Amino acid sequence: MSAVTIARSGPSVIRILVAEMNQLFLDATVDMFGLVPDFEVVQTVLAPEKVVDQVRRTSPLVVVLGVGGAGYHRLDLARKVLEVSPLSRVVLVAVRPTRTLVESAVAAGVLSVVPTHASLTHLIDAIRGVARGFLTLDPGLFDSADRADRVLGERDREILRLTALGLPTKDIADQLFLSPGTVRNLTSALIRRLSGRNRFDAVRIARERGWL
Repeated sequence: MSAVTIARSGPSVIRILVAEMNQLFLDATVDMFGLVPDFEVVQTVLAPEKVVDQVRRTSPLVVVLGVGGAGYHRLDLARKVLEVSPLSRVVLVAVRPTRTLVESAVAAGVLSVVPTHASLTHLIDAIRGVARGFLTLDPGLFDSADRADRVLGERDREILRLTALGLPTKDIADQLFLSPGTVRNLTSALIRRLSGRNRFDAVRIARERGWL
């Protein structure tokens, strides 16, 4: 793991806010962090729209943004977190992050991007690194990342963009001059290709990979 040093030393106890929409993952993460001597979880948040207020209230040193919900752009959330709490450091957890996503995250002020397939030790090291002011990125992060143009065509991206706006299938079909049946078939294929639970989850996955 390589790191770029920012001139600020870290504290002995790292105060952490964990934001995660999956209750099971949130509970498991908090339980594991409780076993780390220098970690103190000061707040947990399930609803992404409540993250900024809780950061403002608790002033954590590290904010761990877990896998978010469909349609919620976590890079925007990271920027808002840093606006209300400039001394906080953000760790973003993402599904198979691409170089584009990582570069966008770092530009937004995020100090570490951790893939969901990483080990717990990796996440703990990342939190300790950013707590000390390090930009902490694993050089192997991009080894298995697919390029968007190998997975999504322009029509696929258009369907995902219109889906992200909340448009029903019929309206998407009208805008793309396709039949509703064709849009349903293409959407089903996208869901399978991206391993999503539904069409909005497919949008979330594509966004997290920096493809939209």
